[in-house]
Amino acid sequence: MVTFIHLITAFTIVAEIALGSFANVFILLVNCIDCIKRRKISSADQILTALAIFRVGMLSVILMICCSTVFKPALSLQATVSICVGWAVTNHFSTWLATTLSIFYLLKIGNFSNPIFLGLKAKIKSVIVVVLLGSLVLLFPNLMMASISEAILVNGHRGNLTRKTKLTYVINLTAKMAFTLDNVIPFTISMICFLLLIYSLCKHLRTMKLYGKGYQDPSSLVHIKALQAVISFLLLFSLFFLSLTISGFNSTKPLDDPVHLICQVIGSLYPSCHSFILIWTNKRIKQAFVLAMVQVKAILWLREQKP
Repeated sequence: MVTFIHLITAFTIVAEIALGSFANVFILLVNCIDCIKRRKISSADQILTALAIFRVGMLSVILMICCSTVFKPALSLQATVSICVGWAVTNHFSTWLATTLSIFYLLKIGNFSNPIFLGLKAKIKSVIVVVLLGSLVLLFPNLMMASISEAILVNGHRGNLTRKTKLTYVINLTAKMAFTLDNVIPFTISMICFLLLIYSLCKHLRTMKLYGKGYQDPSSLVHIKALQAVISFLLLFSLFFLSLTISGFNSTKPLDDPVHLICQVIGSLYPSCHSFILIWTNKRIKQAFVLAMVQVKAILWLREQKP
């Protein structure tokens, strides 16, 4: 039976998904149009474009999970496992692409004289490719364990498993560990990038003060924009991971329990809100967004003036 809290949860999540999809599709369109005009695309825009694609996929999977939780359709085992796999893949690349964006900001903007840092800075594209390929080492075990765990959970709910065996417990625990590693490692990398960017900015500001220059120079502003993008990712991802952890600890409760519903609402903020922050911290995309909003406002005003 669909209750009032189910409807409120579904409405809130759908609103978050709609806004998040709009932001990600907008990023995708702006970068594609710019690529067609210039016949080239920068490394940062490549990461943003890929991130927008996987964020749209992630939001679509969240919508399917929400519908299956609230309206409880009869899903086959294959459909349930497919949703689980889709969630694992889109979440993995969404997280790791955001992490590579943090790495890109650090290598592109950070100012260090360390030879290792300078060597990485000279090969930014190679570093990004290696990080993404290396992340696949965590993706495949996570996919396998999540699929097996979900299949066991579905069979258990349907009465095919009469008791929780030790093997089931081990598989579920291994799946949770694989998922945790796949999320904690990129979070830690992003946190390191954030701290190094802060250190680089402080170092730059000390230099500006030494030479009697102001703090509103281009380098300082670029540092601040990068820090805004990274810290927003860290904060929103922390909420997202916390909601998943709470939901995991309450896995014995049904999916339509208020705890799971609240966790779904909080978790959906991460892929939605972070995309708007990425728009705001990117000068070119921000200008396109403001222009689009002005044009929409003008169209609505003209329609109101018509008799």
